[in-house]
Amino acid sequence: MRRRTAILTTGAVVAAAAVGAGVLVYGGGESGGGGSRGKKPPATTTITRADLTLSTTVDGKVDFAQRRPVKSAVPGTVTVAAREGARVGRGQALYELNDKPVSLLYGPVPAFREMKPGDRGSDVLQLERNLVTLGLGAGIYVDPRYDEATAAAVKEWQKSLNRTPTGRVGKGDVVFQPGEVTVVRADAALADQVGPDTPVLTVASTRPVVRARLEQTDVSLTAPGTRVEVTLPGGTVRRGKVAGTVRPDQTGPGTPENSITVEIALDGGASGVSREDAEKSASVRFVSESRENVLTVPVEAIVALRGTDGGYGLQLVEGGTSRMVRVETGMTADGRIEVSGPLVKEGLRIGVAAE
Repeated sequence: MRRRTAILTTGAVVAAAAVGAGVLVYGGGESGGGGSRGKKPPATTTITRADLTLSTTVDGKVDFAQRRPVKSAVPGTVTVAAREGARVGRGQALYELNDKPVSLLYGPVPAFREMKPGDRGSDVLQLERNLVTLGLGAGIYVDPRYDEATAAAVKEWQKSLNRTPTGRVGKGDVVFQPGEVTVVRADAALADQVGPDTPVLTVASTRPVVRARLEQTDVSLTAPGTRVEVTLPGGTVRRGKVAGTVRPDQTGPGTPENSITVEIALDGGASGVSREDAEKSASVRFVSESRENVLTVPVEAIVALRGTDGGYGLQLVEGGTSRMVRVETGMTADGRIEVSGPLVKEGLRIGVAAE
């Protein structure tokens, strides 16, 4: 849900807003040096320095990056279902099929076949790397060949898993993923029958992200690198950046077709993010532009100048009188506008439109 949008207002738009708010439209055509003296206005304020920020705030949800399904490679019965919320590392079981663990190993190549002595390939190479990392098979020479040393290491591994030590890695015995994963959803329950290409669970990386939905009109905020401030459900404020957009099929049912879902990477990774945060909405503030330490005045203090030169001015109050000085306007946010000019200084008193 969108809660607030601050917009940039310059030029003629400022004049229109000022007139609409009941501010003075001055008929003189004086230059930047100042105008003739006049009476003191009924209401005044001062020029102050402040930081202006243009932002849009929407609701978001804490999630994990790179969601993807894990499908069964062979038919069977789920005898131990995946545990939602679990972090699974190298050599650990994602779930059990037909009373045998399906183990997670690291690597980019999927497990697409049975691996046995005599086989060659990149899948064999990454299997051997995993076995060595797990402390198995000291005699393995890591290469693309599945030799007797590889088979011996596999047997040792199978014994540690209480499996029959065949020396072969059957199709469906392992799942290769890029690294440690978080189980975000169990797609198959205990005793479910699964077949080839049946999703058993959905995993993601262990890196927390925040997903937020924006309207098509906010497309400029979806650019990678856009600064974001996230208030987690517990009240902790974290900074982050837009990492990219999420495909519609990853956002779940009920997502409006004309919306854009962005994924936000939090600075500092998983630090301070709890599982409970994923159950409630977070507040996501997108910062599209900011100006630091600039001179600002209330928007209603801006005067639209008529005459040959036009432009905008401020009614500078000096003692019991006032004079009009020309100013340049800049960014507007939260009811204040940036001003500059040779006669504009912090602390000067100016007139504002009477309510």
